[in-house]
Amino acid sequence: MGQKINPLGFRLGTTQGHHSHWFAQPKNYSEGLQEDKKIRDCIKNYVKKNKKISSGVEGIARIEIQKRIDLIQVIIYMGFPKLLIESRPQRIEELQINVQKKLNCVNRKLNIAITRIANPYGHPNILAEFIAGQLKNRVSFRKAMKKAIELTEQADTKGIQVQIAGRLDGKEIARVGWIREGRVPLQTIRAKIDYCSHTVRTIYGVLGIKIWIFIDEEK
Repeated sequence: MGQKINPLGFRLGTTQGHHSHWFAQPKNYSEGLQEDKKIRDCIKNYVKKNKKISSGVEGIARIEIQKRIDLIQVIIYMGFPKLLIESRPQRIEELQINVQKKLNCVNRKLNIAITRIANPYGHPNILAEFIAGQLKNRVSFRKAMKKAIELTEQADTKGIQVQIAGRLDGKEIARVGWIREGRVPLQTIRAKIDYCSHTVRTIYGVLGIKIWIFIDEEK
């Protein structure tokens, strides 16, 4: 009872695919994994540092990495690409140079592309960043969750569940608050469910946000 599994890992190979595509020998596997983390962290830090709009939403839904012997292809799926490309068109080149310095890759070429996604608030990562921004601005957690659900309804999803844990509204005892709208069949492998967990630092301590979005069901 009470054993939890990551909804994405549970569905790999059926309705979900990996966000990194590469092959490595067992002894080099950990190096490849650390390299992926460095790429993702570097991109997220760059976007956070250079965004013009102070909305608190970075707009990155996911970062896909494909590696070959001589090439690393990075695709950034963004809901609001203007945050990155807004003022200077050479932003992507600058980002590419930053990532190359971080990785110190001499023999491999790095290529970064940005893909715009429709309905950004239908993606849990963007939604979690929106809720985190609201909580930092001391908005009530219930109000933030309801607003998030309103935004996903416009994105044409079949169901959503939002959970926030920690010292909610600054109360002394940590607790868990959650809300669900529509269907979220976590046990069904055929159901395509997008999931993310996100932490946010507030003046009362760290809060954890988890979001499950039911997108579609394979017949």
